[in-house]
Amino acid sequence: MIKKTPRNKTRQKRHLRTRNKIQGTPERPRLNVFRSTTNIYCQVIDDISGTTLASASSLDKDIKEKVNGLNKTEAAKIVGQELAKKSIEKGIDQVVFDRGGYLYHGRVKSLADGARESGLKF
Repeated sequence: MIKKTPRNKTRQKRHLRTRNKIQGTPERPRLNVFRSTTNIYCQVIDDISGTTLASASSLDKDIKEKVNGLNKTEAAKIVGQELAKKSIEKGIDQVVFDRGGYLYHGRVKSLADGARESGLKF
């Protein structure tokens, strides 16, 4: 019998490889993405102090009303735009993008495009 490794385990390995190379600083924090089957979550993290500076997800009350009835990629774009607005309000305009071991495709790409459109620089 062939033993199959779970997809999430391989994704976590990819994420750790990426995390060894990138780090969020106070000047340029890390934009982390987590994608579940139904929702998408993102946060801007300063790794030196270990704090989350801004976050957004498709479950936030104000965002949930906007994404109601949209498909998941369109919802991800709105989440990215909202995160960019929150970040810019706090004085963060440049980030390092951490795709979390996911392919830069679909919802992850849509979130990044939404954040870029709203003024975040990667």
